[in-house]
Amino acid sequence: MGRHNEFGKEGEEIAKNFLEKKGYSIRYRNYRYLQAEIDIIALKDNVLAIVEVRSRSSEFIENIAETITPKKIKLLVMAADHYVTSKDLDVEIRFDVITILKNKSVFKIEHLESAFYHF
Repeated sequence: MGRHNEFGKEGEEIAKNFLEKKGYSIRYRNYRYLQAEIDIIALKDNVLAIVEVRSRSSEFIENIAETITPKKIKLLVMAADHYVTSKDLDVEIRFDVITILKNKSVFKIEHLESAFYHF
């Protein structure tokens, strides 16, 4: 596994722990449907958060959350719809982004709730 993949997995673990500390129940990690993958599916107060985790290891000028393409959003929506339908859930769905910026040994975590909409 490449170093960037290892850091990506580390970022997902940090995001999972962050969400749990905020009272979320983690329902699934790395949920796959066709070509789509949802990093984290979490539930809190009858809201199902579909969470995309973005990790970087240096101070980029670029806004990490803005690296999510329309194609990626379409895939996330498709996978979320499949998950909710297959589990027969009656919940509100929200699409969040958690960004993790690593500068040396310090991690900066940002949770953007309702980062994008599915319509």
